[in-house]
Amino acid sequence: MKVSLFITCLCDGVYPRVGEAMSRLLARYGVQLHFPEAQTCCGQPAFNSGYWDEAKASARVLLKSFDDSDFVVAPSGSCTGMIHHYYEKLFEDEPEYRDMAERLAGKIYEFSQFLVGVLGVEDLGAEYPHKITYHPSCHGSRLLGVKEEPLKLLNHVKGLELVPLPFAEDCCGFGGTFAVKMSDISGAMVSEKVEHVLETEAEVLVGLDMGCLMNISGNLRFRGKPVKVMHLAELLYEGVKSKR
Repeated sequence: MKVSLFITCLCDGVYPRVGEAMSRLLARYGVQLHFPEAQTCCGQPAFNSGYWDEAKASARVLLKSFDDSDFVVAPSGSCTGMIHHYYEKLFEDEPEYRDMAERLAGKIYEFSQFLVGVLGVEDLGAEYPHKITYHPSCHGSRLLGVKEEPLKLLNHVKGLELVPLPFAEDCCGFGGTFAVKMSDISGAMVSEKVEHVLETEAEVLVGLDMGCLMNISGNLRFRGKPVKVMHLAELLYEGVKSKR
C-alpha cells in the first residue's frame, strides 16, 4: 500500500524532528512513507479568516498531491480535522474537487489514529521512565474524536508515569489566528493551561498538535520552567531508541 506523509506547515517549518520520528517509527512496521513534494498548506488559516478563495487554492494542490495515495498520515489533528470536516463544504460547488475531498477524508489519519486504528499497534516496545502529562488538543479530540488512541500508546510505554492534567480539555488558547487577533485572551488561556501543567509536577508535557505545543512551551520558557514539551511521536521514538 502507498502511505504518504502530510507534513503540515508547523511540522515542516518548526518541528521537522516530529516528521522524522513518525517516519522512523512507521518504518519499524514496514511502512515506507511516500512524500509528495508538491504538498502545501491545507488552507486552514485562510479558511478560518474568511478567505475561502485563497484556502481553495491551497486545498486544490493538496488534494492533487495525495489523490493516488492509499493512506495519508499527519502529525496534526487540527489539519486532519480541517480536511475531514471542511473540505467538502469548501468545494460543494466544484464536483471534481468535492469528490477528491471525499476520497482524502476517507484515507487521512492523525498519527496515533493510524498506529492504533489502522496498523493495530498499541505497544511499540518503548521505555521512557519519566513523569508525564498529556494535553488533548481541541481539534484532535473534538473534530476527529481522537481520545483513547494516544492514551493507549502512552500506557504501554515501560516506566512512564502518566499523570492526569487538570481541566485537560480546556483550550490552550492557540486557536491559530485567534492567538494573533485576540492575543490578550489567548495569553490568559495559555497561562491558565500552564498553571495546570505545573500542578501535575510532570517532567514532560506531551500532545498531538504542534500549534498547542508551541504555545504552551513558549509560556513555560517565558516563566523559566523546565518542563519538556514533546509531540507523541517524539516521545515514542525516544523510548524506542533508548532500548537499542
